[in-house]
Amino acid sequence: MPYSPTQLQTFLDIATEAALAGGAVLQFYAGNLAEIREKGRSGDLVTEADKAAEEAILTVIKRHFPDHAILAEESGRIGDQTGELLWAIDPLDGTTNYTHQYPFYASSVGLLIKGIPSVGVIFDPFREDLFRAAKGLGATCNRRPIQVSPTTDLSRSLLVTGFAYDRRETPDNNYAEFCHLTHLTQGVRRGGAASLDLAYVAWGRLDGFWERGLSPWDMAAGAVMVEEAGGKVTAYDEGSFVIDSGRILATNGQIHSALSHELLQVKPLAEYS
Repeated sequence: MPYSPTQLQTFLDIATEAALAGGAVLQFYAGNLAEIREKGRSGDLVTEADKAAEEAILTVIKRHFPDHAILAEESGRIGDQTGELLWAIDPLDGTTNYTHQYPFYASSVGLLIKGIPSVGVIFDPFREDLFRAAKGLGATCNRRPIQVSPTTDLSRSLLVTGFAYDRRETPDNNYAEFCHLTHLTQGVRRGGAASLDLAYVAWGRLDGFWERGLSPWDMAAGAVMVEEAGGKVTAYDEGSFVIDSGRILATNGQIHSALSHELLQVKPLAEYS
């Protein structure tokens, strides 16, 4: 069923409440962690802040929507995942940054409707920047409208990407693309929190973002934000974005085709050795 602007606004308001609740937990634990451990893959960290923030987010969503399905980074799948509505939650995106007190991390709450990112809230608890978006309702930062950058030339762009946790083991990583595009642009940054990377593309602070090896909770909130800010979100080859693919190309729209073209030209790093 289609959802009305009023219904989407309700979802957005609840997502905001949830993301702020998670962010408040992150503010409480910041610089005061007692437990930091790996979840299995080298570098994939989890802390008591991740777990407590997720619990705070889940409490809000379950209170308002007890029957909605949830996909959360720490708790996994909750409820019937085959329905129209699925909340995708990352309580602490940028855990490694957080554990090192590097100030680039966020609490991210997204809602997929029939697999399409449709509502998103990203809260940066360090800067207290609150990003919000919903299909047809626009995108804002701290309640003010935001839009993507006007950059039209890839050579004048500032990009951002990330590297998956399995980058040491798999040849399917971003290293070659990172080097290639560093030479073609004004720079490529590595933020360490995909949700904030996408929020910054929506805000016009960055012109484009690509990454692989992501989970739905990394992209759900940010993807709708970029689109509602006037940008474009696709697969690497400009095909339809599929959130379960783990890959995303998000830009201001102006450099999208050029960035896609360059990504498709780069050989995997293993082929250079």
